Amino acid sequence: MKWASAVSEQNDAARALAEVAGAVREQLAGGEPDLLVAFISPHHAKFFADLPAALHQWFPRALLLGCTGGGVIGAGREIEQRAGFSLTAAVLPGVAIQRLRVPASTDIAEDHAPAPWPLGGDTACHMILLADPFSTDAEVLLRGLDSGAAGGTRIGGLASGGDRPGVHALWLGGHTFRDGAVGVALRGNVEVDAVVAQGCRPIGEPALIARCEGNRVRLLDERTPLQVLRSVAEGLDERDRELFRSSLMVGLEMRTGEVEFQDGEFLIRRILSLDPDNGSIALAALPQPWQVLQFHLRDARSSADDLGHRLERYHAASRVGPSGALLFSCLGRGEGLYGKPDHDSQLFRQYLGPVPLGGFFCNGEIGEVGGTAFLHTFTSSFGLFRPRD
Repeated sequence: MKWASAVSEQNDAARALAEVAGAVREQLAGGEPDLLVAFISPHHAKFFADLPAALHQWFPRALLLGCTGGGVIGAGREIEQRAGFSLTAAVLPGVAIQRLRVPASTDIAEDHAPAPWPLGGDTACHMILLADPFSTDAEVLLRGLDSGAAGGTRIGGLASGGDRPGVHALWLGGHTFRDGAVGVALRGNVEVDAVVAQGCRPIGEPALIARCEGNRVRLLDERTPLQVLRSVAEGLDERDRELFRSSLMVGLEMRTGEVEFQDGEFLIRRILSLDPDNGSIALAALPQPWQVLQFHLRDARSSADDLGHRLERYHAASRVGPSGALLFSCLGRGEGLYGKPDHDSQLFRQYLGPVPLGGFFCNGEIGEVGGTAFLHTFTSSFGLFRPRD
């Protein structure tokens, strides 16, 4: 297994493609890629329809997967607010690659994988998924996929860079689509590890959801959420009290039966509203009775620390390092959050070395928490690829 990644800031799309394709070919040193993953900024919109054929001339046996991105990531760099063309290539011996396509009109049942995808089987089925945010309910899509495929890791993101339906582009093989979802399923001699940094840190203590209705939490242990929040706020310093007013989130535990919780075992979700009359809160999630909830804060320092801890933990636990990686990062991260470019890519290299890394800034990120794939916001979701054997 061999990976390569390149990125270009050329304003001319044809020159940008030649730059990244040439760099990838040089890195592969004669290896013919089986998979190409391309992310392109809207500055190259006139070139979108020509991309599959142009890349086919460079790499005739490779399957193309890609989409538009408001920012693109490649070769350890993050290109934001300007023209960008990212190309990642993988030589995948012993790996079967299946194309996945869901048109916008497809009716996806929540308890079935979308036909005509025969995804069942005895071996793990890893997926890279890209979807148009205007025409696809990604959360329903993920639930259907989880029920219809045997194990495996789900990673991906929602296309970005456009402000209305029909503007984004999705690429699969020789086709350009303007809606729905595309992806690939990988089986065989490949493992995909997920590292998902949700960018938050816990405050207060975990509590059990004693009563909830729909998305509204009414009791935490024996107190209302508002009573718990007041108690938590009293223990915060001045800086965290400011974040408490602007960046308060909740974490829902995703490993039932646990007594102690580590970072990354909570699914982070927004608080939609707080009812001062009865002290309840409404969440952008459907909590369950007796699920553990803990309040969290989000800011640049927490995001950096969270990602660093996760990458350090992955590195310490890995017997074999990844051959290549893809990063799906929120548009709300990057230079706008950290005040400097290339933050997450540089942190990745700090812990894992010069592993080829491609990706883009998404309208929503697909990544796993507690073994289940979710659609996230404000997240950096990594997929790390290595041979199974």
